[in-house]
Amino acid sequence: MKKMTFALFAIGFMSVYLILFFSSRSKEKKKFQALVSIPVTGNRFLTLNTVVRVNQIEVTRDRNEGEDEASIHTLEHAKAFREAIAEGWPEARITWAFSWQALFSDLENYDGIRKYARKCHLHYGDDVTFIPGGYFANAYNTREQVNKDLHEALKRISEFMGKDFHPNSVVAGFLAAENLQYLAEKEDIHVCQANIWSQYAIDNQDGDGSISYPYYPSKEHFCKPAQSSADFIDCVNLDGWTCDFLAARREGFNEGFNSRMGVGPIETIRNHGPEDGLKQMIATTAVHFDKGFSLNGFAWVTNCWEISLIEPIGHLEKLTEWLKEIRTRWPDAQCITQGEFGLRWRNEFKTNDRLDYWFVQQGTGIGGSDPDKEISWYMNKGFRLAILKNLTDNTKMVIDFTRYDLPAAEPRELGRNWSLMGLINQKQTRPQDMPIPLKSLPEGDQQYIFSRYPELNR
Repeated sequence: MKKMTFALFAIGFMSVYLILFFSSRSKEKKKFQALVSIPVTGNRFLTLNTVVRVNQIEVTRDRNEGEDEASIHTLEHAKAFREAIAEGWPEARITWAFSWQALFSDLENYDGIRKYARKCHLHYGDDVTFIPGGYFANAYNTREQVNKDLHEALKRISEFMGKDFHPNSVVAGFLAAENLQYLAEKEDIHVCQANIWSQYAIDNQDGDGSISYPYYPSKEHFCKPAQSSADFIDCVNLDGWTCDFLAARREGFNEGFNSRMGVGPIETIRNHGPEDGLKQMIATTAVHFDKGFSLNGFAWVTNCWEISLIEPIGHLEKLTEWLKEIRTRWPDAQCITQGEFGLRWRNEFKTNDRLDYWFVQQGTGIGGSDPDKEISWYMNKGFRLAILKNLTDNTKMVIDFTRYDLPAAEPRELGRNWSLMGLINQKQTRPQDMPIPLKSLPEGDQQYIFSRYPELNR
């Protein structure tokens, strides 16, 4: 009788536990669904990612290019980073991306960081996901291998996050169209940081040619916005770092400047010192949250601050100051995970037909951001166009014109060059890339541009 009573009690207790557990999970899911139903239009967003890795660039599961970083990936560094964010923006939700080796490492520090990331998910609402190939998966792996890595890594994440946990996005650096299609159709992931806007001649892969705000990629090329349902991939493609548009027009480190300068800590705080670095981060943010917001109806800035940078760069107080300044100047801004941002955009924009991004920036005078120049970018489903204005003599020249309505193809062999270059490319690496007046473009291209922006035909 006692055994039966105990058994009935145990069954009852477990039933109550399961009801409460699934009720809690259901509430979490409904809460998230409510969040992603909020439109991006009318809002300003910051997305902040971090990367946890064992080696500097883990190009394959067992091959590394770069330094062993295990000793500088400590639980203390991870906590200091997350607490610096919480101090600057208590409600912020960020994305943690683990490399293959960081997911499977038996080292105590990585076990501790994985557990801490789970704690941050429960406490702050952070997302936890995978980064394949150290940002450059397709430069070193076949598409088939990348899909295997994605599947097994996502499974591993569920093991330590909880079997019902499912990341809302993937951080990838660059990712081929076929792999983006796999994420959408096989893994039910519809947001991926899959392009590093304007990156060329830096690190281990090139991929200039995309637009810098969200879009649905084409099956032909990850840099190309889908043109119709036939080439549409239902995975929102996001940039990885918001850059200064004037600095970004350069090739690599041309003229002694870093073309990746914007909000990232390497190109700002490390290269220009904490004070000027912070000024550049704020100025780059303002390009989007001020003028960009008025032009586009919403604004988005994104940054990736890797855990490996905590020791060599330090100055986490500047991360806190940057976040506090954003909240002070733009109190309506939201800091959410990139998955949530991408899903909000996906919920509002069902295709690329309404894409019409416009950015205007004058240089800051820091690094490669020329104070005597102003750049205007026009980005839409059909093309991207950049016009550089010399503020000294008011001359205007086209420095980039890339049409997306033309056929495109990704490389089929492993290698670094995955760029999509059109008639004129901002990096000026080809003879045809020399800047020219807008009215010197071929007549057909002029008409294509003016049909979209008649105000430019003056």
